[in-house]
Parts: sequence; structure tokens; C-alpha cells
Amino acid sequence: MSALDSIRDRLDALDGRLVDLLAERAALAAEAAEAKARGGLPLYDRAREAELLEGVERRAAARGLPPGLAGDVLRRLLAESTRVQADWNRRRGAGGAPRRIAIVGGTGGMGRLFHRFFRDLGHEVLAAGLDTALRPVEAAARADVVVVSVPIEATEAVIGEVGPAVREGGLLCDLTSVKGAPVRAMLGAAPGADVVGMHPMFGPMVRSLRGQTVVLCPGRGEAGLGWLRAALSSQGAVVKVTDPETHDRMMSVVQVLTHFSTIALGTALRRLGVDVPESLSFTSPIYRLELTMVGRLFAQDAGLYAEIEMRNPETPRVIGALRESADRLAELVAAGDRAGFVSEFRETARWLGPFTARALAESAALMDWLTSRPGSP
Repeated sequence: MSALDSIRDRLDALDGRLVDLLAERAALAAEAAEAKARGGLPLYDRAREAELLEGVERRAAARGLPPGLAGDVLRRLLAESTRVQADWNRRRGAGGAPRRIAIVGGTGGMGRLFHRFFRDLGHEVLAAGLDTALRPVEAAARADVVVVSVPIEATEAVIGEVGPAVREGGLLCDLTSVKGAPVRAMLGAAPGADVVGMHPMFGPMVRSLRGQTVVLCPGRGEAGLGWLRAALSSQGAVVKVTDPETHDRMMSVVQVLTHFSTIALGTALRRLGVDVPESLSFTSPIYRLELTMVGRLFAQDAGLYAEIEMRNPETPRVIGALRESADRLAELVAAGDRAGFVSEFRETARWLGPFTARALAESAALMDWLTSRPGSP
């Protein structure tokens, strides 16, 4: 036997042991799901995952492994663990007793996503929309839970239409990205029902709820809130509960401000006549990452982003702050005031504090992944 054959035999043996370890870990993940269920703990724990990844990366570095390798493997294993545990939760009936759930707007992207989510938990789902034989009011009258999943501009009108049909003791919720006005509309339209405003912080293209944030805004009733929170948590969602006013204030930053700046950047590139494919041949990783976010946003529905920008009551304040900041920096650049520019930069860096180090590490990992893809410039 050659030296290479001997090495290959040892590698094959190691690979076999890895498979056995993977199977053992999957079995432990199922046991963990049962333990979490008994303890009333959420399926997905973001802090626990971050702690595990940090520890594994330190151990890998001490063994001379390249940065990111062990973390990438662990992320894949953690994702599989969540899938195993989510499947276990579904089999044990984590969605509670079977309910009939009507999704008004159930033929749209988010409507279809939540149709699948509730169906997989064992519930009967009715989909009603503009093109379905089942009308929204009829669906609402037949259901235990009514989810309004329509464009933002139509949400309050649809709530006013279907709300009175929601049975007493039922649950009425919506899926829009603003919460103040829809929650008030639901409280008024369905006086005998529990009310929860729901905002999934992701789009309909996600493959699972693992690690995805869903914001819930209680309007009325503890039972409906508890049921919905447990159902989401059972599939790995990270549930944030807050009041509608706080939600809208935070979304003015998380969505309105960030989307507006991305839209402005894309519009500036267009006005400058930038040849995007040509620019990519000169790209730095950070430009590629920024341009990826621009392209991602402009690949989506313009009407949705118009509503996000224009429906939030905090929009004038945050866009005003962005304009003032841009004007101030532009003045410093135009005047050649290097000291003033550096002062503004450093003041913001101090304000961000430890997050800068975290952002540097996370963006480095993203850029490494992006530049390693086949076809990347």
C-alpha cells in the first residue's frame, strides 16, 4: 500500500466518524427540543448561538484552522438542529389544538408563506382574496383566526370590512409594516375579538422562520397573543413584543431611514450615469456589498417601498435628520474642512461604541463570502 493509500484510508475513517458524530448530534437536538418544550423555552436562542460560534472560532484558531471554517460548519449544524427541533415541535402539536385560520390576501407572497406556516402546524387554512371564490367576509366569519395580509394602503379598509365578521373570542391580526393605525382599526372593527398587530421582519422568500424576527403588538386579549407567540417560537422565530407606537418609531429607523438612503444611493448612481457592470470590474468588496443591497432593493416592489416611506408617522423626522446630516457633511467637504470632517466621523464612531468592532467582523465575513463566489469580480 502506498503512502497516499494509507492517508486516504485514514481520511475515510475520519469521514465515517464525522457522519456518526453528525447522527449523534441530530439525536441530541431532538432531545433538546423536548427539554425546551418542557421548560417553556423558545426554540431559537440568538445569544446562545453567538456564544457557541465565538467559542468554536477561538478553539479553531488555537488549533491553527483558517478563520471562518469552523464557524461555517457550526452554522450549518445549528441550522439543521433548528430544523430537527421544529419538526419535533410540529409532530407534538406545537400549534395547539387545530384551528381554522382565514388569511385575507392569502394569494399574495406573505399570505402564501403564512398559509404554509399554519398548515404545517396542523391547522385548516382558508385563503381569500380578490380572485378567490371564497370572499374575505365569508372566510372571516368561518374562522377562529383572521390574518389580514394585504397592501398597506388597503389594510385599514379591509380590516373595516372583515373585522365585524370575526367571532367573539377569535383572533384578528395583520401583517403590515406599520402598526399604530392598523391596530386601532382592528380594535374598533372587532370589539369582541383578541387583536394582535404582527410584523414579520422578512419577505416571502425565506425558507424557514429560523432566526427570523417577528414583532407582535398586543392590542387586546392575552389568549390570542400567547397562542400566536408560541406558534412562531416553536418554529424558530425570534418574537419581539412591543406596543404599536414603539414599533413605528423603531421602524422609522430600521426600515424608513435605511431604505430611503439605499434608494437615494441607487438614484444617485442612475443620475450620474454609472455603468454598473463596468464599475464592478473596479470593485472593492465594500462597494460590491453596498451595490448588492441597492440591487436587492430595486428588484422588489416599488409600491411597497413607497408605502413604507410614506405611511410611517415618524418619516418626516428621520428623513429630516438624514438630510441635515448629509448637508453638514457636504458643507465640510466643499469647504475642505478636514478637521471638521474627522471630528464628525470620530464623534459618530464614539457614539456607535463597541458595535463598530462587531460590524467590522461581520462585514468581513460577508465580504469574504461574496468575493469567494464563482463569477465574482
